[in-house]
Amino acid sequence: MASTYTVIENPFKKITPETRNKLKKFVPLIIIAVIAIIVLSSCWYTVKETESAVVVTFGKVTSVVDEAGIHFKAPFGIQKVNKLEVNVIKKVEIGFKTLDNGTTVSVDNESKMITGDFNIVNVDFFVEYRISNPEKYLYSSVEPEKILKSLVQSQIRTVVGSYGVDDVLTTQKNAIQGEIKDSIYNELQEYDFGITLESVKIQDAEAPNAEVSQAFKAVETAKQGKETAINEAQAYENAEIPRAEAQADKLLQDAQYRKQNRINEAKERVAMFEAMYSEYILNPDITKRRMYYEMIEDVLKEVKLIIMTDDGNTQALLPIDKLS
Repeated sequence: MASTYTVIENPFKKITPETRNKLKKFVPLIIIAVIAIIVLSSCWYTVKETESAVVVTFGKVTSVVDEAGIHFKAPFGIQKVNKLEVNVIKKVEIGFKTLDNGTTVSVDNESKMITGDFNIVNVDFFVEYRISNPEKYLYSSVEPEKILKSLVQSQIRTVVGSYGVDDVLTTQKNAIQGEIKDSIYNELQEYDFGITLESVKIQDAEAPNAEVSQAFKAVETAKQGKETAINEAQAYENAEIPRAEAQADKLLQDAQYRKQNRINEAKERVAMFEAMYSEYILNPDITKRRMYYEMIEDVLKEVKLIIMTDDGNTQALLPIDKLS
């Protein structure tokens, strides 16, 4: 059986010499256009709102760009740009690790610590920080995040080692957080590799086994019950004190009112006595007699009296009111 071959003609053979000469003229233009596109694509870069760009010229930092938008640089590697997220809070996890799916796993060699009274506790921390100086962050140290994590672990173990196990697990968590934050801040100020500390928080603190953990939970529950009782007592005190003060104020006002009444009565009697005395000085006999009659009238209200106004020689006096 004979084989059949298909001969494919070269299409360029059909191009005339004139056309070939025209194409040769366009080749340099095409090469220049490609070079121009490559140059232009390497002459600009963009900076996001959360970023800062560190521009390096021949291996030396020449500028730090913080403004968002499009910026230009020298092409062909003369200038290189390193962009960093500076307005974003980042986190270092100590004692645990958050996976991509959102779950957390414990890291025992980071969480186990010895307290000042030689007990073992598991404490998880997370530290929030941000990049404050991109140039120092990139070029003043190698792997600054690892340095920060080592620094944080060292300061945490130092501070936790100065407290007792009860303090770490129950009442002194806020104080421990504050002390750790101050110590880390001071160290960052001394080393100064472009990182600013934002916060230090205890994620969890627990005893190394279930029995001890239950005991500490019982202690914590009792302390919370104590705080609740204290708050209730204070609430009762705050409610009763105003009521007692109101009653005391009322008693004082009543006493003041009675006191003033007594003073006014005494002044009135003094005024009456002085008025009677002045009349008595003017007419002592008449005043004595009037006072005597008034006294008799008050004492003997229900008694029929006959007052003899003569010399006593009257032999009989009929009760005229009976006869009438």
